[in-house]
Amino acid sequence: MKKQNILFNAVIVLLLTALFYPTWRWVGGEWLSNPYYSHGILVIAVSAYLLWRTARQIPSPAPDNRALVALVGFGGLYLFFSNRHTFYLSAFVSVIMVASVIWLLWGLPVLRRVAFPLAFLWLAIPLPIVERATLPLSLWAGKASTTLVRWLGLDVVVNGAAVQLPNTTLTIGAQCSGINSIIALLTLTVLAAYLLRGPWWGKFALVASAVPLAILGNVLRIANLLVVARFWGIDTAFDFYHNYAGGIFFVLVVLLMYPLSKALQCKTLRWDVL
Repeated sequence: MKKQNILFNAVIVLLLTALFYPTWRWVGGEWLSNPYYSHGILVIAVSAYLLWRTARQIPSPAPDNRALVALVGFGGLYLFFSNRHTFYLSAFVSVIMVASVIWLLWGLPVLRRVAFPLAFLWLAIPLPIVERATLPLSLWAGKASTTLVRWLGLDVVVNGAAVQLPNTTLTIGAQCSGINSIIALLTLTVLAAYLLRGPWWGKFALVASAVPLAILGNVLRIANLLVVARFWGIDTAFDFYHNYAGGIFFVLVVLLMYPLSKALQCKTLRWDVL
């Protein structure tokens, strides 16, 4: 019987792999070409590790035929999105279909145990809204950073994406939007909220803080870059300092999450899932 179960599960895996291949081939291509989602493979690795850890503690299987309704419904939705080449939506639905199969074969108690590792996969799926947000975010970050350096006494004029200093003119492009930092920090805080013990409101606040903190770090980075360009020249600012400033300010923001998580009462690690 055990060998039959293994064979049956293997057939299910093969069928799902064949069904999901076009969608996840697109996702993989985005990881290689889209700079905002190059972290996707790391999300898959973390999710696989968490699934492996939770699989050692799952309750006894309790198959539930009610899951057939969800599986058929989301299967039809997957085929609809996939045939229309709306792959980011079919990727989201594919994760729900995997959850439906687990519910069908092993029951709701098992699904609850593996719910987070599965849902975490959604953070690896590229969203078209991300690239559309780069221009407005970069323009806003440019205005916010120049307002800050003006307050510090720096003579600066903003005209759209152009920032004019007394000694040079800079352009705030899409790479200054901070989208990379927002996505990376959001992924880290979601993972931290799962790995830390604490009240639900504290975990929610920790995740919600990711976007404003990432935006703040990006504004400070651009403001700092403007100061360097003003006093040490554009060559120093962009040929040297620019290459390191992003990483430095991102690390500072990540370090800020430690006292913040303590203040939100998310203090101890869940060693049972590590």
